[in-house]
Amino acid sequence: MDYLINIDNGGTLTDVCVAGEEGIFYTKTLTTPTDLSECFFTGITQAAEDVIGEADPTALLQKTDIIRYSSTQGTNALVERKGPAIGIVTDDKDFREQIRFDETTSSLFDELVGERVSVIDAVDDVEKLDATVVQAVNTLTTAGAERLVVAVTDEAKEKAIKRIFLRRFPRHLLGSVPVLFSWEFAPDSLRSRRLWSAILNTFLHPTLERFLYSAEHRLRAQKVKNPLLIYRNDGASSRVAKSVALKTYSSGPRGGLEGTRALAEAYGIPHVLMIDVGGTTTDVGAVEDLRIASDRRGRVGGVPISFELSDVRSKGVGGSSIFRVVDGQIQVGPDSVGAAPGPACFGFGGTEATITDVNLLLGILNPETYLNGAMRLDPERSKQVIEKNIAGPLSIDLDEALLRLEKAHAKKIAETFAEQVRPDGSTTLAAFGGGGPMSACLAARAAGVRQVLVPRLAAVFSAYGISFSDIAQNYEADVTGLSEAEVEEFRKDFLDRAERYMFQEGYALKDCTLTWSLIVENADGSEGARYRADKGLPDVNRPSEGQRTFLDLEARHALPHPELKATLPTADDKATSESVRTVLGADGQRMDIPVVVLEDQAPNAAGMGPAIIEGPFFTARVPEDWEFVFSDTGDLLLTDHA
Repeated sequence: MDYLINIDNGGTLTDVCVAGEEGIFYTKTLTTPTDLSECFFTGITQAAEDVIGEADPTALLQKTDIIRYSSTQGTNALVERKGPAIGIVTDDKDFREQIRFDETTSSLFDELVGERVSVIDAVDDVEKLDATVVQAVNTLTTAGAERLVVAVTDEAKEKAIKRIFLRRFPRHLLGSVPVLFSWEFAPDSLRSRRLWSAILNTFLHPTLERFLYSAEHRLRAQKVKNPLLIYRNDGASSRVAKSVALKTYSSGPRGGLEGTRALAEAYGIPHVLMIDVGGTTTDVGAVEDLRIASDRRGRVGGVPISFELSDVRSKGVGGSSIFRVVDGQIQVGPDSVGAAPGPACFGFGGTEATITDVNLLLGILNPETYLNGAMRLDPERSKQVIEKNIAGPLSIDLDEALLRLEKAHAKKIAETFAEQVRPDGSTTLAAFGGGGPMSACLAARAAGVRQVLVPRLAAVFSAYGISFSDIAQNYEADVTGLSEAEVEEFRKDFLDRAERYMFQEGYALKDCTLTWSLIVENADGSEGARYRADKGLPDVNRPSEGQRTFLDLEARHALPHPELKATLPTADDKATSESVRTVLGADGQRMDIPVVVLEDQAPNAAGMGPAIIEGPFFTARVPEDWEFVFSDTGDLLLTDHA
C-alpha cells in the first residue's frame, strides 16, 4: 500500500497525518492565512522528512495514493464574520421577515447582507424582466455586494432570471459578480432553509475556492496520482470540483468525531463528548452508543440549512482567542489572533493576550519545546501584553491576572459542552486539538465530568479521524404520494448520476456499495423514520399530516481505513518522570511538579496530579486530585477524585 495523507487546516496550525505500512506519521506547521497552499506544502515537506527520511515533498507525493483535506477556514470565517459582502435579488417584499425569524438569524443576516436587498417585480415580459434584473444588479454592486444570491419564490421564474444573468453578465468577464440561484442550489420545499443554505454557501465559498484550486494546481505539477479530495461534514470525501462549500463547514471536527467513535468502540465507552480546541474555535460533538449525533437538516452557527450535518457546535474560544477587560470583567474571544500575528509569545508582532501566553507564564508550557521544539516561545512578550491589557486595567499583579485568565478560559470551554453532559456520570470527555489536553481537566471539572480521555494522537486527531472516510455521494428526491412508476424514474436518474459521479472520481459503480433508503421527514425537518428501500418502496409512502417522504441513494466506494485496538488500562505500574517544571498553583504559590513524557511510559503506568504530561506536539495539564493512566496504545485516561 502506498501512503495516505490527511491534512486538517486550522486557523492557527495545520496538521498532517500520513498512514503507511510502517505506521502513522504526523506533524504540525503554522497556518499561512494569506496563502493556504504554503502551509499545505510546508506540512507535507515536514512529513516527508519523517516518512522517507528527506524533506522532499515530490518524492512523498509520488508514493501517495490519496490526499484528503479538511479546513476550518470556513468555520472560522463565519465565527469572525470575515467574508464577502452578499447582495440578494428577490421578488418577495416580505423577504426580510421570512429569513430574520429569531435573534440568531436576524444578527447573522444583518452582518452578512444588511441593506443589500433588491426587491424586483418578476414579470412575465422578458424585456421588462431583463431591465429590472440589470438595474437590481447594478444597485447591489454599487452598494458593495461582492457576491449575489437570487432568491425568487417561483422556481420557473428563477430559471428565467438565470438565463438573463448568463446573457447579460457572462461568467468569462473579469468584472462579473459570482451569483448563486437558491432553487438550483438546494431544492428544499422549506423556503427559509433553502435561502439560508444559499446565503451561507455564498459566504463560505470564496474562502475555500481560492486555496483549493491553487493547491490542486501545485499538486498536478508534482505529478500526483490522484486528485485532491475534500473531506465533508457528512464523513465522506469528494473531488474539489464536486464539493459544496457549505458541506465543508466543521469538516475537521467531523474527522475528530470519527476518531472519537473509534475510541468509544475500542474502550467500550457509551457516551463521549469530544472537544477539539484549536486556535480560534472549540468544536463540540457527541458519540452515543457508537452513533455520531447528526441532524437531517443541519445547523450552521445556529441557523437551519437544507443539508444533513453532524451536530458539531463551534464556539469562538481557542488557544489564540483574545483576552480583553470589558467593564471590569475578563472577556474571552470570540475573535482570535490566528497564526499571524499569533499569540504575543510567538514573536510575530502580536499585541493581544491569549491562553497560550497564560500557559507559558504559568509554567505549563516549556518555551524551548513548543511544537516539538520547532518554535521557541518568548515569555517576556507574553508578560508585557498581559500586564498592559489585563493586569493594569484590573489593578492586580501578574500572577493574579494569570489565575483569573486561566479560570475564565476553562469556564468558557466548559460552557461549550456543559448542557450535553449526562447527569448519571457516564459522560467521558475526549479532548484533543492543540489546546484540548491543556484545558480538558479544568473545563471537565467545571462542567461536572469526571472522566477525560486524551488520545496519543491528540495534536492531530481530527486529521487522523479523516482516515476513516470513503468516497461517497447522496442523491435525494421528495417522493411523497408518488406512484411506484414515478419513483422508478427517480431511481433510474439517481443511478445514472451516481455512475457518472463515480466515473469522474475514478471508480466503477459496480465496485461501490449502493444503499437505498426511504426517509420520513417530520414537519420541523427532523427524521421521523428511515427504511431500507433496495427493492421497491416500503408501505410507508403515506406519511402523517406535515410529514414528507424522501427517496435517498448513497453510493460509496470504500477506501483503506486504520484499525484501532485498545484495552482499558489497569494502573498496575507507576509513571516515571525525569524532570520537573515550576508551575503557579491555584493558591498563588509556585511549586515544582513532575513532567511525565508520554512516549517513555509503559502500558498501565499511572500517577496522580498535579503533573504535566508531554505528548507528541501537545502538553496536558493534570490538576491536583486527578489520576492519570496510560493505555496499551499510549492514550491518556484521567479520572477526577476530588
